[in-house]
Amino acid sequence: MSEDVPSPPVAPASTPASAPGASPVVTGQGGLYAEREAKLVAELKKIYDPEIPMNIVDLGLIYGFDWTGDDVVLRMTLTAPGCPVAGILADEIKAAMEKVPDVHSAKVDMIWDPPWTPDRMSDFAKRQFGYA
Repeated sequence: MSEDVPSPPVAPASTPASAPGASPVVTGQGGLYAEREAKLVAELKKIYDPEIPMNIVDLGLIYGFDWTGDDVVLRMTLTAPGCPVAGILADEIKAAMEKVPDVHSAKVDMIWDPPWTPDRMSDFAKRQFGYA
């Protein structure tokens, strides 16, 4: 089933999510930023979708990170473009990312292509919601 997961646009190198085999692949620039990205993913796993009882990483909403020095842009999506809490959730995510050491500033970039599907969820989330 994992071969059917759509591939998000990626930076030149990729970094897997921090939890071994539990989270969807989150891509970024790796290398110099790999440790920071792992810390970012750990912080993002503390943030839950307000309408679905699951964290945003395991839901597969996080597509990746783009870095310029110590500034990071998070590429993410929502389960539906009309999500009423998009602005509030983005503010919460930005604040959480800026708590990570060596992150100067953070921005959340909501993207809709590729669209979110349940295939993007982690194995854990799929089991919780009956997809596996």
